[in-house]
Amino acid sequence: MTGEYIRAHYIRSGYMASLTPAVFHILLALSDGEKHGYRIMREVQETTGGKLVLGPGTLYGTIQRLLKAGLIVESDERADPGLNSERRRYYRITPQGSAAAKAEAERLRTLVHAAYEKALLKRPRTAGEGA
Repeated sequence: MTGEYIRAHYIRSGYMASLTPAVFHILLALSDGEKHGYRIMREVQETTGGKLVLGPGTLYGTIQRLLKAGLIVESDERADPGLNSERRRYYRITPQGSAAAKAEAERLRTLVHAAYEKALLKRPRTAGEGA
């Protein structure tokens, strides 16, 4: 598959197709700065409370697809040169990747709102509400 075909899979005529959990969580992990693969894997596990654990095959297979799609790039520079390791590859999100992650977050917000309206979820209490 070419990068353009993969990019079209994620972005269709201005409509963002839903992202897989692995894709969304990798983009989310990279949204606040570059990271190497193992750090991405740990952050996804931490963010989801251990409910999503990306094994190496899933992680690096998804990273390869994201690279081809232009949603992330391999970074040549390190935020902290002391962390540089010849074996580690660092990745950062692109503007297209940020747009994809933001669109997915908005899509998920809409779904959660619908779940509140259908009483599938209880609305969180605000600070002014009693216990």
